[in-house]
Amino acid sequence: MWYFHADHHQPKYANVFERNDIFFVIFALPSMVLFYFGVEGGINYLFFIGLGITFYGFCYFMIHDVLIHQRFKWFKKTNNKYLIGLRKAHKVHHKHLGKEHGECFGMLFVPFKYYKI
Repeated sequence: MWYFHADHHQPKYANVFERNDIFFVIFALPSMVLFYFGVEGGINYLFFIGLGITFYGFCYFMIHDVLIHQRFKWFKKTNNKYLIGLRKAHKVHHKHLGKEHGECFGMLFVPFKYYKI
């Protein structure tokens, strides 16, 4: 999956979209299929699995694309320690331009050391 994620680690993006955005499609397709079969004959467990995937995608978009990378300038001036900690942890994740020596930054939960201002 590094092929899709690699351009995301480059300092500047040549386009509005990057290959990393394909993960939206990779997660959206099974979610839609699960929604379809999850409402057939009444709501069943497949619907809720699809809902979980959708909820994760929404959180990823809001945290990663909006808050951290600020692809949309909605929460640019936050003073919240938790949100600042998420941004600091993600900067560590982007410290390396290649996949070697990369660090997982978590998404919603990061080590407490990043919450110190």
